[in-house]
Amino acid sequence: MTKYLLSVYQPAGAGRPAPEVLDGIMKNVTAWRDELREAGAWVFSGGLHAPDTATGLRPHDGDVLMTDGPFVEGKEYIGGLTIIDVPDLDAALDWGRRGALATTLPVEVRPFVDEP
Repeated sequence: MTKYLLSVYQPAGAGRPAPEVLDGIMKNVTAWRDELREAGAWVFSGGLHAPDTATGLRPHDGDVLMTDGPFVEGKEYIGGLTIIDVPDLDAALDWGRRGALATTLPVEVRPFVDEP
């Protein structure tokens, strides 16, 4: 089994969907996560606050500089993530496709580095 990170990308500056739209999306996301759990593929999921809540830590001359806000400016940011444990890339891509449909947002599928 290989672990994969499914990153959900959210458009920067986009407001929250209307409550009736968000309710439908969240029902789909919950159903998707339930399917992941039932399949034994779910490891962890979580949503993230907007980038302006982030604190960046950057090494500099033997110290660490701390800055408020996002590390980089962008048109999209990671709004949530799910870690799955599946047999192969094809399975991870299938779960990622289902996640994109459930969230209505782009999803990036990326494998973790195998540790010895």
